[in-house]
Amino acid sequence: MTYEVRSRVERFRGNVVSLLTDEVVMPGGRTARRDYLVHVGAVGVVAVDEADRVVLVQQYRHPVGDRLWELPAGLIDVDGEELVDAAARELAEEADLTARRWQLLLDVHTTPGCSNEVIRLFLARDLAPVPDADRFQRHDEEAELTCRRFDLDEAVAMALRGELTNASGLVGLFAAVRLRDRGWPQLRPATGVPLPRHPLAPVAVEVAGEQVPGTPVTS
Repeated sequence: MTYEVRSRVERFRGNVVSLLTDEVVMPGGRTARRDYLVHVGAVGVVAVDEADRVVLVQQYRHPVGDRLWELPAGLIDVDGEELVDAAARELAEEADLTARRWQLLLDVHTTPGCSNEVIRLFLARDLAPVPDADRFQRHDEEAELTCRRFDLDEAVAMALRGELTNASGLVGLFAAVRLRDRGWPQLRPATGVPLPRHPLAPVAVEVAGEQVPGTPVTS
């Protein structure tokens, strides 16, 4: 079953996400409408120091109306930039840190029921501070960003107490604890691994008759 797309309507387009409605052929032949977000993607960093403490940042997230503990992370929004370089940039901008060792940790589809967002998580080791003169000047929500280091077990305890709910943060922390308990085995290299982000399914047929309101688009 290929789940053929009969039509597509773009309801909204922004800098980070677009909202689409597809009419999709289901098993058995009936069609159903599926609303979903198309996201630019992101990178995140599980930065662990020599004492097995992980770097977390806390900042205000407007959609949930709260300040959340998270991994240093950011959008894939620079054309041609290697993903590990984007992760290094975010670590420097949000945590004022550099890392000498980078490895690919995990790829995470954060909300596959309603979005194609995927975030690539890197493990960063051998941390060092960014010199004061080279530090990024944070603004907007990031101007009030808090950065702290937590023992990995304490960070996991925060998650289990409901004090850390960010999806990529949860995945990254539990993966890091697993690796620590195995003696930090070698992981995949930081470059050369394709991101699991498929192109949008092609629209096979524009259906005549009643259409979903909006501007029809193709992938």
